[in-house]
Amino acid sequence: MRLLIILLASSTLSACGGAGNQTVGSASTPAAVGGGTPGTGSTPSSGHTFVAPTEVKTYSGIGGVHSYQYTTNNLGANPLPVGVQGTSTQYNQLYAGDATTARNSNISITYNPRDAIFDLVINQPSGNVNQTVRFQDPAHRTDFGGASQPQDGVPNLAASGIQYLEVGSGSGTLVYDSSQSNIFPIGGDGASVRRSTFFLQKPGTTTKYVTFAGFVRNATSTALIVPAAGASFIEQNNSLERAAFAFGERSSNSGVPTTGTGTYSGDMIGTLVFNPLLDTDASAPTYFQWLAGRATTIVDFAASKFTIALNGSVTPPGFDVYTTRTFALPAGSTFAAAGAGRIDLVAAGGFLGQFSSASFTYPDTTIFNLNIAGSSVDGAFFGPIANEVGGGFRIVGGTPDERIDILGTFVGGK
Repeated sequence: MRLLIILLASSTLSACGGAGNQTVGSASTPAAVGGGTPGTGSTPSSGHTFVAPTEVKTYSGIGGVHSYQYTTNNLGANPLPVGVQGTSTQYNQLYAGDATTARNSNISITYNPRDAIFDLVINQPSGNVNQTVRFQDPAHRTDFGGASQPQDGVPNLAASGIQYLEVGSGSGTLVYDSSQSNIFPIGGDGASVRRSTFFLQKPGTTTKYVTFAGFVRNATSTALIVPAAGASFIEQNNSLERAAFAFGERSSNSGVPTTGTGTYSGDMIGTLVFNPLLDTDASAPTYFQWLAGRATTIVDFAASKFTIALNGSVTPPGFDVYTTRTFALPAGSTFAAAGAGRIDLVAAGGFLGQFSSASFTYPDTTIFNLNIAGSSVDGAFFGPIANEVGGGFRIVGGTPDERIDILGTFVGGK
């Protein structure tokens, strides 16, 4: 017997390592995130720094979330009972996504340096994500490369200074058929598994006043269905959530220059769904993928304008069980997007804009240009004198019968 692995081990953005067995931890969720002052641009208290904190403090995140809920089953070649969806498909589907703004964020991160406790709160109803998770057990800290690793679906980022924290719980047991690569549960009525992973780049690694972070939650439960006629089967209900966001010590409005220009360069990560196949195959499954790369933000303070360019590469999809593993965006494809906008410290708390173009280039050099139905760039300045920038972005595809949504975050220093 083996514990259920929710997603296939296929998410990696590094030349070495990869996803493996899930870390076992116990989740302890606080009644409320407490301590400190929200990171909305106020000057840090005496003795407190973002890189080497000495006080409990809460920061607001700028980024986005999306979620995907659906059901699969293991009917295989067996006859389908009346009213049951076909095998190898995702049914009962519900997808949602949402991006925050610099002024209005429903993401908060509290760090207690005395006890090394992280409290993460994400409450974005439009994205169908509402989680309050505390990471307090030293064993919640994990990494790629050992016997105990972050759960499947967590990106193994090549960027330096990445820290992973994970909690989880489960009940029941799922049995595996070793002839099917140990990824297809064939028993376990009433079993369930839930894992939440928070990862971030340690402050001070490349930036001093802002950093980027991500969140992965995989929850699945199984039930043995015994129809009045036909074969019994296992039905699996999945609820998958992803988030990416930036947080740190915001600049006060008076600390942002009103003359000159600045070029900020830094890391970018994104989480995406890319399914343009629904018009040719309505049953084509949707899988989450990650991308990672670089962001360049050029700011004209005198004109209150900015431009942004994103470039990155894509991970393999995170497969589930019982579906066809049909997908359209190959691992190693590159991503590029360009956008622009304005600075509005009073109304928006930072800068905001849209994307004018976005595309993927496949390994065979085929280019897929996105038809953009909606997009956003929301960011803020960080540090005493706008030393750094950080924010979130979203690009929503607009072609009928396609599910394409890209959500991410970026940081940068001069």
